[in-house]
Amino acid sequence: MRLTPAEQLKIIEKGAAELIEEGELLQKLERSYNEQRPLTIKLGLDPSAPDIHLGHAVVLRKIKQLQDLGHQAVIIIGDFTGRIGDPSGKAKGRTALSDEAVKKNAETYCEQIFKVLDKTKTTVRFNSEWLSKLTFEEVLKLAASTSVARMLERDDFQQRYQNQSPIGIHEFFYPLMQAYDSVEIQADIEIGGTDQTFNILMGRTLQKHMGQEKQAAIFMPLIEGLDGVEKMSKSLGNYIGVSEAPEIMFKKVMEIPDPLLLKYFELATDEHPLAIESILDRLEDGENPRNIKMELAEIITALYHGDAALKEAKAYFETAFQKREIPENIPTLLVEIDKERIEQIIPQFVASGFVRSKSDFVRLIEQNGVLFNGNKLTKEELDTVVSNGDVLQIGKKRFVRFEK
Repeated sequence: MRLTPAEQLKIIEKGAAELIEEGELLQKLERSYNEQRPLTIKLGLDPSAPDIHLGHAVVLRKIKQLQDLGHQAVIIIGDFTGRIGDPSGKAKGRTALSDEAVKKNAETYCEQIFKVLDKTKTTVRFNSEWLSKLTFEEVLKLAASTSVARMLERDDFQQRYQNQSPIGIHEFFYPLMQAYDSVEIQADIEIGGTDQTFNILMGRTLQKHMGQEKQAAIFMPLIEGLDGVEKMSKSLGNYIGVSEAPEIMFKKVMEIPDPLLLKYFELATDEHPLAIESILDRLEDGENPRNIKMELAEIITALYHGDAALKEAKAYFETAFQKREIPENIPTLLVEIDKERIEQIIPQFVASGFVRSKSDFVRLIEQNGVLFNGNKLTKEELDTVVSNGDVLQIGKKRFVRFEK
């Protein structure tokens, strides 16, 4: 059943930090509805950080909602703009990426974005297709569409200018080139995080300057990570990666602070606004947040891994973290006969990703964070010889069974 433009708008507005302009977007939706022509949704991706977590996926989930409403997405990999690097929020300019690095990162991006987006309703483009073909005269005309004063309205440029930090002239071209992408694909809507406000609004400005209808802009909020304070970030370790194993993803969702439950339902799932209102009612009526968090873990894990993997992840969680027993479905590490003492196996732990380093493993032991067959392992017991079927638990989430 096709939803009316007003019904579509309600879904589009769910969780958005800001929408510019609502009236313009409603007109686009009405025209799309009447002409049965899908709108073109633009998302630009900076290929400098290819690992996607739920924070990045906030925008992807919003695009998926628009795809479910019948619209088409154009994902623009900024391989050309990546040579400058987006200066948004940076105290200094970024180092330009090599073509090889951009290509490798773009491939990783594409593998991950289709964990969320509908591949049949998505086109992936590289902005070098058109930006590399602009003549110098066309570049000058592009530069003439705005002013230095307008560029200095950006908080990051303004701060660097006031602090007398260098600003390369080429950096001013980043928002212009990103805006030109909107002109090239004739975007109806552009979606991004609130940290992309200037760049996306520049797209509206340039489209108007070049005689096109202005794109609507949807800004999605940045989501806090598992610490409940800082923006989700891999470098801070407070992230939930979209490619993480289902049992890890399930356990991490169960660590989300209670005050963020509704925000995660709004931004990290495709649940209907009415369903989220029902969750709010349940919380206000005093229901245990843990029950609702369990539902959230089930929804998010199923979104990225499917129902079968969810079933196993939930059973793993219940066994390992609620019953505090050793799960059956855990990784097996093959141990060489001449290297069977725990201390000798540490390099395998590191190579397999169970720990970051030997010193990290020793630190966990000192903090009573390593169990051997259910008992705390001490540094003095590192010379213990393992037997077939012995189980080591590293931290709260990692188990490994030994096999000779």
